[in-house]
Amino acid sequence: MAIDWKKFTQQHHIKNLPLQEQIKLFKWENDYSDRLQALKEDYTKVSTSTPGRTGRGGSAAGGPVTFQINYLVLAGGGGAGGGSTGGGGYNFGGGGGGAGGLLTGSSLSISTLQPYSITVGAGGTGGLGGSTSGINNIGNGGNDSIANFTTTIITAISGGAGGGADGTGVADDRHRGHNGGSGGGQGGFQSRTGNEEASSGTPGQGNAGGFFDGLSSNGHSRTGGGGGGAGSAGTNNGPASNPIIVGFGGSGSASDITGTEILYAGGGQGAQYSLNSSNHGGGDAGGGRGGSVFADNSGSNGTAGLGGGGGGGNRTFPGGNGGSGVVILRYPSSKTLTPGSGLTTSTAVDGDFNVTTITAGTDTITFAAS
Repeated sequence: MAIDWKKFTQQHHIKNLPLQEQIKLFKWENDYSDRLQALKEDYTKVSTSTPGRTGRGGSAAGGPVTFQINYLVLAGGGGAGGGSTGGGGYNFGGGGGGAGGLLTGSSLSISTLQPYSITVGAGGTGGLGGSTSGINNIGNGGNDSIANFTTTIITAISGGAGGGADGTGVADDRHRGHNGGSGGGQGGFQSRTGNEEASSGTPGQGNAGGFFDGLSSNGHSRTGGGGGGAGSAGTNNGPASNPIIVGFGGSGSASDITGTEILYAGGGQGAQYSLNSSNHGGGDAGGGRGGSVFADNSGSNGTAGLGGGGGGGNRTFPGGNGGSGVVILRYPSSKTLTPGSGLTTSTAVDGDFNVTTITAGTDTITFAAS
């Protein structure tokens, strides 16, 4: 800001100095005035969150930046039903647990510097198994997984519990598969009395579970239906003419969000009447294998991080637990993700993208420019 020469010489009483000295003092005062004005401008802009004047000490930091991510949100799988025994030497098998609900998407716009809450659902526990009563044989449903991106909330529904086997001859809720992301399979019971009932899956996330539909070829085993999966429904345990009586778990669904194609959310297999105890139903996508009358009577657990349902237990043995869910985020490598201490995470690089896998916990995440 220019200073008036006449006012300057009068205010500073320098008329008696040589002209050369007067000019030198005048130039110095002008330079000082300009610097002071620039500092005032910088202070005003910084205090109102506006980038300051570069090169003059002001802040040049920017605000939030919008970018896009791909996501996979998978809930915990349902626990399978436990087995039981009954009169006449019959064996009763539990229904397979339903897979956790699966949701995927791409090009979701979010921002840096904004906290987002993440919850990864655990798998449900399997039914205990018992002598005749199916009350304690019912499995437990899994837990929801939630990714809250403020304007978009993604909720994957927990896998449905597998119905417990029941040797009392009572057809009721004790052996019914529960609804969920994918539905749980129905447990075996004393006789077919028109109470065959499939559970439901959540549209867009999973499929229905299978139901009890017959006896084994020798009439001495009532096995459970398979739990539903993300790719297909669980099957019923029949027909009786089949020497391998088992409700197969529904198939899973493939995703390559990590850079490698992986199958997620397979339904748990119902307990089986089979000489082949390694017979699987949906196991390739994390679903547990059902217990066999001849070996391995306990159902196996669903695979952690794949959200599969547990395998049904046979005789008096328990059903398997459901596999835990997962949240996977794929985003540009120019961004970094910082998780809260309540989350278990790992991050890998795939080309120009980072891939963060969140396997457990509840907390917030924040993105920033690298």
